[in-house]
Amino acid sequence: MRRTVVNRVMLAAVGVVLAGAGVLVLAGGLDLYRRLGVHPPQWWPLTSPDQPVVSARSRGRWVGSAWWWPTVIGGLAVLVAGMAWWLVAQLRRTGLSSIEVPTPGVSGLRLRVGARALEEALENGTAVLPEVERAGVRLVRAPRHPRLRGAVRLRPGGDPAALVEHFEDGPRADARGSLRLADLPADLRIRVLQAAPAEARRGRRGRRQPRVE
Repeated sequence: MRRTVVNRVMLAAVGVVLAGAGVLVLAGGLDLYRRLGVHPPQWWPLTSPDQPVVSARSRGRWVGSAWWWPTVIGGLAVLVAGMAWWLVAQLRRTGLSSIEVPTPGVSGLRLRVGARALEEALENGTAVLPEVERAGVRLVRAPRHPRLRGAVRLRPGGDPAALVEHFEDGPRADARGSLRLADLPADLRIRVLQAAPAEARRGRRGRRQPRVE
């Protein structure tokens, strides 16, 4: 799953929770239940401006329970760990937003190509084979040069060797030439879909996938 999808899901979940809490606080603070003639259940929070979020009786009962403090501390620890993981994930970028293309013989010109445009070109070039059901390619950072990471799903009966040859001589060679790179390493994961029993599929999971270097 791409980082942008995870971010959107997390932001949507946090937004829904905050919006729901805001609506409850607003309805109780403005005494909308009484004004509109609505009678919420007894356990409903914040039904009037004078009602606290948690009653004193509930607070005393919970604090006196043996599970209260371990639950609070554990919940806060999980929350802090999740926020720290999310922050580290934002700062640690493995993908490239663009890549600089050499322009020999032209001084003062800097040409950059968007990484997403290059990835889409590689995906489209890989998916031209009729046996390819789905192809995904990413341009990632590497110590000395960019690197390609691809995942291809073939239809039943697809030939992984033919796909590797096509990828090597077609999309990868075109990208290397367009970017004027001496080398463009690639990791290609190939999955062949087969209409076989579940036992046979489990037995084939341990096979090593072809890798392009």
